[in-house]
Amino acid sequence: MNTNHHSTNLLVNLGIDSLNEMQEVAQTTILQDNNVLLLSPTGSGKTLAFLMPIFQLLEENIHTVQCLILVPSRELGLQIEQVWKKMGTNYKVNICYGGHSLDTEIKNLSNPPAILIGTSGRIKDHLERKSFEVENITTLVLDEFDKSLQLGFHEEMSFIIGRLPKLNKRVLVSATAGIEIPKYTRVVNPTVLDFIVEEEENSNLDIKLVVSKEKDKINTLFQLICTLKGESAIVFCNHRDAVERISDMLNEKGIYATFYHGGMDQEERERALIQFRNGSMSYLITTDLAARGLDIPEMKHVIHYHLPLKEDEFTHRNGRTARMQASGTAYALIHESEKQLDYFDYSLEKLVVTETTRLPRPPQFQTIYISGGKKNKLNKFDIVGFFSQKGKLEKGDLGLIEVKDFISFAAVKYGKVNDFLKNIRDEKMKGKKYKIEVARKVVKKEEE
Repeated sequence: MNTNHHSTNLLVNLGIDSLNEMQEVAQTTILQDNNVLLLSPTGSGKTLAFLMPIFQLLEENIHTVQCLILVPSRELGLQIEQVWKKMGTNYKVNICYGGHSLDTEIKNLSNPPAILIGTSGRIKDHLERKSFEVENITTLVLDEFDKSLQLGFHEEMSFIIGRLPKLNKRVLVSATAGIEIPKYTRVVNPTVLDFIVEEEENSNLDIKLVVSKEKDKINTLFQLICTLKGESAIVFCNHRDAVERISDMLNEKGIYATFYHGGMDQEERERALIQFRNGSMSYLITTDLAARGLDIPEMKHVIHYHLPLKEDEFTHRNGRTARMQASGTAYALIHESEKQLDYFDYSLEKLVVTETTRLPRPPQFQTIYISGGKKNKLNKFDIVGFFSQKGKLEKGDLGLIEVKDFISFAAVKYGKVNDFLKNIRDEKMKGKKYKIEVARKVVKKEEE
């Protein structure tokens, strides 16, 4: 067992002074009890709530996987991996998910991590291939397990849990209360930590009704976006095809929007998120896939192009704004022909958006693509050094930098991009020539 002295260092590495109340309670309970169900709102720090006690449970003299964390989406998995790495423990972590190179994963697993994170389909695959040993896996975390159930991963999860003979600790985590726990998890009468109730009344959230005169609400959305003065927003729709159509039409009108949904391949999804995160795209048009578990910054504005059919999805979407102490606004676009939903209050204050042709101010940054990443031994410092020395960029010209396995992305101020590309045309980074160019926009499939 690891001592608390280490824990203090971990917090320093994470840049926080202390755990919040929910994290404290979760840590104590997970260490004491074998079956725990943690219910806590999105954005409240659940990841740390289970990673801290897991750190204390790891044994230094065991050199195979000790803890398995199953996640419904690769994005959530990558986020957990980042937090673990930031903690700066001496324990290795690996992540496995569909769309990631199997060979890379198998190679990673040949020197086994203490913590393995993965989506259920890919972990099942590795179990069948015997890519890692299960003898020392004593802790299992099912993060956002409600989402996994919703996405129909019952069989894979049941298969995986059936293959772990030595499990003695199971932690289920969710942002939604009242979910029935499936039998195959073998979690019976868990200790329930429910932190959702108090947070439901989100007093900082302002909800406004925006009535569209036309049945096709795209013009109303356009006018609404023009009133946000260039502040970014997430626009939620109920269907993938609507997401792409709306993104396209907004772009035609001169709005910098990108889209994100479950039908896109991994690389496209990542590129869309990076461009939204680093501020080179101001608006993310998406399905409920982005309502939780995504690593995107706090938003001031959430727009419901369609209201979701269920109230808890409405709550999740709104959880993207007005978190903790910040305030935010959710806008519901309504047309009189739509069927009214029971959970929604249609007598709310109506916001009248006026006709305008003034576009919101464009983003300050543009995303630059680099054809190398971690596996090419590149890191953030290399990129910053190269961009500022050879690219002649000043400090404020460079925004967010993200380094993936084989590619990286950096945000550069719009006005500086052309000179920058000229300056580095013939230059090498760490002795090697990389392809460095403006990242492509995510576009609809038919056009490619």
